[in-house]
Amino acid sequence: MNLDKLYHKALSQEFLSVDEGLFLYENSPVVELMFIADKLRKKVRPDNKVTWLIDRNINITNVCISACKFCNFYRKLNDKEAYITDLPEYKRKIEELNKLGGEQLLLQGGLHPKLGLKFYSNLFRELKHMFPNLKLHALGPPEIVHISNLEKKSYREVLKALLDAGLDSLPGAGAEILSDRVRKIVSPVKCNTQQWLDVMREAHKLNMLTSATMMFGHIETKRERIQHLVYLREVQSEKPKNSVGFIAFIPWTFQDKGTVLKDKYGIVNSVNAEEYIKTIAISRIMLPNIKNIQASWLTVGKDVGEICLHAGANDFGSIMIEENVVSAAGASYNFDAEGIQKSITEAGFTPQLRNQKYEYI
Repeated sequence: MNLDKLYHKALSQEFLSVDEGLFLYENSPVVELMFIADKLRKKVRPDNKVTWLIDRNINITNVCISACKFCNFYRKLNDKEAYITDLPEYKRKIEELNKLGGEQLLLQGGLHPKLGLKFYSNLFRELKHMFPNLKLHALGPPEIVHISNLEKKSYREVLKALLDAGLDSLPGAGAEILSDRVRKIVSPVKCNTQQWLDVMREAHKLNMLTSATMMFGHIETKRERIQHLVYLREVQSEKPKNSVGFIAFIPWTFQDKGTVLKDKYGIVNSVNAEEYIKTIAISRIMLPNIKNIQASWLTVGKDVGEICLHAGANDFGSIMIEENVVSAAGASYNFDAEGIQKSITEAGFTPQLRNQKYEYI
């Protein structure tokens, strides 16, 4: 393969194959990948603005039957530390969010064996009743598959019921690496690749806003990373014309502290700064039909995050008022509103507050 020909193809926003993407990933100098990705970023985001968000992450429950080997946040049903967040706690935390100028709530939890569609529907309705302007960015494909199995309903029926109850958008949680070889090892109880993708297909048919993620740097191969991107691109290309589909893609690195993967198998985060920057760039190149690429400062830090803004990323994510799962595995970076804007400015861009639809506020 020829790098110059692949660069030309990428700049023309053509779909690169897995082999072509892998060749770029393994053979292109990082500065050249950054250059190509930055030019592509400017095509879809021609202004000099980098967006950011005020939201809050609340865990619905820490009970989960998935027992993923990269997670040390979950608890079993009868553990002393097991909990389900109650309404007074939601109220207190949402009021704190509102005081800081935020209106989006990222609601995630485990695959609780006893919480079905009625529980989540009632919760969403209660929250929307208390806070009518609240935007619920909640659950994810693994939870939808889990609820579907519990209720013996289709993904569409579950999603439709949750939409009717107040769900605004569906996070790309639980994607990890979209490879069944990997998933059988790190998250064997969680939905498989096809199920994850099919939930997103149904969400897009319902004109539901979604995002996509990738957690990498553990047991996956580089080819599996690139295949992950191609799967997302294919689902995005299938969406109805009136649907936004995946509004953003967020790759983040495996955090290994206290996880089974590290403590039992000796697997640690293998991603250095250059590789993360390269991953941001190759994501922009491989995903010409997904408009927004977010740099995960939470897992790679401020300095690497800033460089990513010159490598195809146009979004710096949220100040993350509360985040428990990744932090429990070692992510220790944090930002307040002033800090995130300062970092964007230091990188040479204009910070722009946004909402979940990536509309400027």
